[in-house]
Amino acid sequence: MTIKILADSACDLTEKQYNEYQIEMVPLTVHLDNKDYKDGIDIQPKTIYDAMRNGQSTKTSQVSPQTFKTIFTSYASTNQPLIYLAFSSELSGTYQTAKMMEQEVKEEYPEAPIHVLDTKCASIGYGLVVLRAAKLALEGASANEIIDIATYHAEHMEHIFTVDDLEYLYRGGRVSKTAAFVGTLLKIKPILHVEDGKLIPLEKIRGSKKLLGRMVEIMEARGVDFQNQTIGISHGDDIERAEQLAALLQEKFGVKDVLIEMVGAVIGAHSGPGTIALFFLNKPYK
Repeated sequence: MTIKILADSACDLTEKQYNEYQIEMVPLTVHLDNKDYKDGIDIQPKTIYDAMRNGQSTKTSQVSPQTFKTIFTSYASTNQPLIYLAFSSELSGTYQTAKMMEQEVKEEYPEAPIHVLDTKCASIGYGLVVLRAAKLALEGASANEIIDIATYHAEHMEHIFTVDDLEYLYRGGRVSKTAAFVGTLLKIKPILHVEDGKLIPLEKIRGSKKLLGRMVEIMEARGVDFQNQTIGISHGDDIERAEQLAALLQEKFGVKDVLIEMVGAVIGAHSGPGTIALFFLNKPYK
């Protein structure tokens, strides 16, 4: 029986990719104008970015326990193997909720072949891990093989990103009000990365002209084997800069495969318009 891969909407993949690789997706929720929307289903990222540019505030919430219980029970009752690769537990409570529901369902179905993994990844960095697992599942790999390789890719997935306005990270509790105010005043652009699932500031750049070049330098210092892996780029409604970055990578490293997608509504609600993120492996592709 083919193993099913489950992901949540914070992986920022498209409906086409979910269908092509037979991935099941469970959406997080975005709150806008006193309404709730299912990320990637009822609302598109562009709507969120336009609202944020107009000064509207957005909030997000994790997947509900009942949603996970329903999904896990449907697979457990038919003994269908399921691997859920989750959005970083340091950025959302979704993984912890899924683990609780996994345990609850396994009280009724002790032998259920359900596995829940914390990728510690976000956006297309997370999406690339999901795609690798889904391809293995379609090739008929065992659950242990998929878990082993997905874990390796997740552990070695670098996230290098910058935001256009620190105010959005401040609202989400990622930087202090002083840092946001001073950064905006001095036109300082932060470069951040993800370490053990958490957002960590890496360095600050004055002005935006040097940003993309510096991201490429960081990639050169941290990454390996660029021609044999898919490089991910995600953007907060700024395809032009995303494509500029892709061109720099192709010129510098001879990169063959670049996946460019928009940062989804849930992550975009915290990072804001103008975000540019770069994802690559720091160990050889497996």
